[in-house]
Amino acid sequence: MVSAPSQGPSSPPSQESAVETRALTRRFESLVAVNQLTFSFPRGSIFGLLGPNGAGKSTLIKMLTTLLPPSEGTALVAGFDIVREPREVRRRIGYVSQMLSADGDLTGRENLLISAKLYGIRRSERSARINDSLEFMDLSSAADKLVRHYSGGMIRRLEIAQSMLHRPSVLFLDEPTVGLDPFAKQAVWNLIRELRKEFHATILMTTHDMEEADQLCESVAFMHRGTIATIGAPAALKAALGQEATLSDVFIHCTGADISEGGDLRDVARTRHTSQRLG
Repeated sequence: MVSAPSQGPSSPPSQESAVETRALTRRFESLVAVNQLTFSFPRGSIFGLLGPNGAGKSTLIKMLTTLLPPSEGTALVAGFDIVREPREVRRRIGYVSQMLSADGDLTGRENLLISAKLYGIRRSERSARINDSLEFMDLSSAADKLVRHYSGGMIRRLEIAQSMLHRPSVLFLDEPTVGLDPFAKQAVWNLIRELRKEFHATILMTTHDMEEADQLCESVAFMHRGTIATIGAPAALKAALGQEATLSDVFIHCTGADISEGGDLRDVARTRHTSQRLG
């Protein structure tokens, strides 16, 4: 079961929780981007973080992946504290950001080899691990082609392959299907399901796409202005509003805003840049 947000004292860590935040806060001078978040979700689940640009999703992801230190509070990821044990956290996570991480001047195989070296995978294991990843991602036939010639969906599958080479316990996907056409989007959805099934990975994904969250996630949290407005299973959240309710209706009901609101010029420029390179 997903724990509801709370502002009370932190509870002892649960061995069943993949991620557990404790009054997690991040300030940028006078701006509070993430404000006193306390929630958790279980291992082996797909958890969706929904909200408009500027809601605090990317800031939260950056803290959970140890890319950004919190101003207050902390979190446990795969059982390790992001403040006191960041190296242990990094060993157990994979991260696919919105920004381009694959090198277009290298082949798919060469990109994976660099990732294997960065993750410290033994030389004797690299070739088999890379070949397995290429096969799993349906990229074997394009393995020795330059990534600049890949389609948007192929690039995304390669980036996910890079993040999974070391078999992480928790995989973070930041807007995994932004800019993809419907066919490529469906392929990534199927891949995410297979990753959870095949590798028993816990997946935390951010998305603006309500259908995506409804299709993939056992539980979702709606972020709005740095806080969690509501959290729970999509079916339960919709049922609480009525038989015909959608996740968009839930968001509007809980926040008084539309999912498309929020963000600034920098957020829009980044999203459009990402869509262009993946499209």
